[in-house]
Amino acid sequence: MIDPLLRRKKVQSEVAESWRDDPWDQPSALAARPDVETDFVKPELRHLSRPLGLAVLIVVAVSLLFGIVGLWYLHEVNPSGGSGIEETFTVNEGDSIASISGRLRDEGFISNAPVFRWYVARKGGVDLVPGYYQITPMSHMGDIMARLKIPPSATFTKVTFPEGFVITQMAERLADKTKRLSAEQFVASANDPSIVSQYRPPAVSTLEGLLFPDTYQVSGDENEAQVVQRMVALLERVARQVGLDDSQKLVGVSPYKALIVASMIEREAKLGADRAKIARVIYNRLEIGMKLQIDATLYYNAPADATFSDLKALDSPYNTYLYKGLPPTPIASPGRAAIDAALHPAPNPSSGDPICNGAPSPCRYLYYVLSDADGGHAFAATLTQHEANVATAKAAGLLP
Repeated sequence: MIDPLLRRKKVQSEVAESWRDDPWDQPSALAARPDVETDFVKPELRHLSRPLGLAVLIVVAVSLLFGIVGLWYLHEVNPSGGSGIEETFTVNEGDSIASISGRLRDEGFISNAPVFRWYVARKGGVDLVPGYYQITPMSHMGDIMARLKIPPSATFTKVTFPEGFVITQMAERLADKTKRLSAEQFVASANDPSIVSQYRPPAVSTLEGLLFPDTYQVSGDENEAQVVQRMVALLERVARQVGLDDSQKLVGVSPYKALIVASMIEREAKLGADRAKIARVIYNRLEIGMKLQIDATLYYNAPADATFSDLKALDSPYNTYLYKGLPPTPIASPGRAAIDAALHPAPNPSSGDPICNGAPSPCRYLYYVLSDADGGHAFAATLTQHEANVATAKAAGLLP
């Protein structure tokens, strides 16, 4: 058996005898040979490598910068965090995009005034028209620009004022629906003697009852006084159509007093069938000097928490339980049907009508009280009949 150590030495000796030196084994020798390249980059390209790397870095940096600027620009054009609720922005006479951009920013509609100016210029500009604009704060600048392109006279808000509303209720409804008009300024306009109504007597300062209840399209360039004037004008037109100018001939009172009667009818009657009869009750009581005793007059401009007993004891010109005659002004805005009823009251019952049993002659409607859950009324010619009707209403739970 051959010793492994001896075998290894023999192999090493054989390898050493067969080895031949090669120039590639000595780096120093290679470096001295001009015909051998020791660098894998060609000499003519070697001087370009460093500037090329720098150029790549610049391109990457510029791309990143443009990306950051682009994201910032998109955020400024379409910011987030707005409430989503439209608010009023006013464009004044002589305003330009340059002048409103700062106000838009200061009032919270946009986040960046210079970007807005640049955006509008890039999109073709806007010819501003003075007026009121409904704009959603922090919405896309394109949406804001689109709103500013629509003249206020071409934008409308529908506002409905129901029959029986008083001035303060109309003011609150207008302010709630338009968001830009003031309830306080509406009330001030409705009490401004410079706004003329042909039916308002010289001694009366308020336009209560002279503003027609209807649905109005309020344009973006209207103010409170203009809305009031339109409501006055519509009442005058409706009044002429139903014959209010002939009130003296028809019912023996002035047009203004007929409107006072109409306002009480509006507040008292729930059903159309009762309007003309309630009108007749009012005129009959006025004719014989009887107190009107109409509950609705007590509640006109009364505190919300006031009780009926408190109001009956209140010394007020609107207390028709305390004072005879009509209240000094209408107590609400009457609609067309109530005005028509005030001008055309129902006839009194004929002498053969059961309601006239025991009634003095001539037989007249003098009383009424709720008779059903729908708001209908029972009418009477005598106090005895009326008290019986009241007892029936209380038994039915219609009266306290």
